[in-house]
Amino acid sequence: MKQIDVNQTIDNASFTPFHWKVLFWCSLIIIFDGYDLVIYGVVLPLLMDQWALNPYVAGLLGSSALFGMMFGAMGFGMLSDKLGRKKTILICVVLFSFTTVINGLVSNPWQFGILRFIAGLGIGGVMPNVVSLMSEYSPKKSRSTLVALMFSGYAVGGMMSAGLGIWIVPNYGWEIMFYLAVVPMLLLPLMIKYLPESVAFLMAQNRQEEARVLLQQVDPAQQITDKDELVVPPANVQKAPVLELLRGGRTLGTLMFWTAFFCCLLMVYALGSWLPKLMSAAGYELGSSLMFLMVLNIGAIVGAVGGGWLADRFSLRSVLVSFFMLASASLVSLGYPHPMWLLYSLMAVAGATTIGSQILLYAYVAQYYPANIRSTALGWASGIGRNGAILGPMLGGTLLALALPHQMNFLALAVPGAIATLAIALVGRQAASQPATEAVTNG
Repeated sequence: MKQIDVNQTIDNASFTPFHWKVLFWCSLIIIFDGYDLVIYGVVLPLLMDQWALNPYVAGLLGSSALFGMMFGAMGFGMLSDKLGRKKTILICVVLFSFTTVINGLVSNPWQFGILRFIAGLGIGGVMPNVVSLMSEYSPKKSRSTLVALMFSGYAVGGMMSAGLGIWIVPNYGWEIMFYLAVVPMLLLPLMIKYLPESVAFLMAQNRQEEARVLLQQVDPAQQITDKDELVVPPANVQKAPVLELLRGGRTLGTLMFWTAFFCCLLMVYALGSWLPKLMSAAGYELGSSLMFLMVLNIGAIVGAVGGGWLADRFSLRSVLVSFFMLASASLVSLGYPHPMWLLYSLMAVAGATTIGSQILLYAYVAQYYPANIRSTALGWASGIGRNGAILGPMLGGTLLALALPHQMNFLALAVPGAIATLAIALVGRQAASQPATEAVTNG
C-alpha cells in the first residue's frame, strides 16, 4: 500500500484523453451559456416592435437575466461545495435551457422578464462551477491556458447567437432563437455519463473508490490499486465558507478580486450595450450592431487564449495588469478619429482586454483559493461583479444623456480599467501568505 497525493498527481499529469473530455464538456456548456445570455440583444429590436416596449421597459427586461446571474453565481457557487460540481452544473443547465425554451412561448413582457431572471440563475450558477472543475483537473503547467480556452466558449456562444440571429430572426421570427436552447437538454444524458465529478468533493465525501477511478484516468502511467490510499493536503474547513474567503491572509486579495470583477463587467456590458450608439453619434458608419458583437468577441477569444498562454509562461497577475492597462488605453483611443481598419483593430483590442480579462479573472480566482472554498470564491466574485454588469448599460445611457464630447465618453469608460489595474496589482501582495499547495500558482 502506498499513499498518493491527489493534488500532486493532477498538477504533474501529462495531457490525456481524459483532459480532452473535461475540456470538451465544460467548453460546450459555456458555449450554450454564452448563447443564452447574448440571445436577448439579438431579438430585442423585434420584441420592442411587437410588444411596443419603451426603452425603459426593454432595459428592465435586459437586466432581469443579469440580476438572476448575480444571485445564481453566489447561490450555486456555495451549493456546489455541498452537492458537488457535477450535480450543480447539471441543475444549472436544466434551469437555463428549459426556461429559455419556454421564453419562446410567452405572450407578454412580464412573463418574459420572469423567465429571463430564472434563466439567469442557471447561467450565472454554471460559470463558476465549470471554471472550478476545469481548473481542478488541469495540469499545473497548462492550467491557465486550459481554463481560458474553455471559458472562451462564452464568446463563441455569443458569436453563434449573433450569427444565427442574422439568418433566423428575419426569416423565421425571434421565437426560434429560444427554441434552439433545447439542445443542452437533449445532451443531458451524455453530460451525466461523461462529465466527471470533482475529485476534491469525492475525497471530502470519503468516496475513495470513485476518486481512484478518476485519478487513474488523469494519470494512466500511475498504477493505482484498491489498496492505495489517496490523500490531500489538510484543509481548515470552516462552517462559514464566505467568511473563509476573508481568512488566512486573503482579505485584501478577496476585496480586490471583487473590485476587479465589478470594474471589468461594468466595461464589458457598457461596451456591449452602447458602443454602436456611441460611435454612430460620433459620425462613424460601422454597419450593424451584430458586426460590433462579432469583432468584440473575436478579440475576446484571442485575448483569453493568448492571455492564458502568456500566464502559463509568466504570471496571471502580470498579464491581467497589462491587459487592463491596454483596455483603458484602447478605450481612450476609440474616442478620437481613426481610419476604419485602425478603429476595428482597437475594438478587437478592447474585446481582448475587457472580455478576455474577465475570462482570465476566473482563472486567477480559481488558482488563488484552496479547493474546499474555490466555488464559493468564484461564485461571490462573479456575483458581486454582476452589479457592475447591471450598472454598465446605465453608465452608457447616462453618458449619452449628458451629451458629453465624444472623447469624454470613452475616457469615462476607461476609468474602471484603471481601477481594475490597481486592484489586481494589489492581489499578488498576499499570495505568499498562503500554504504552498493552495497559493496562487502564477504570481
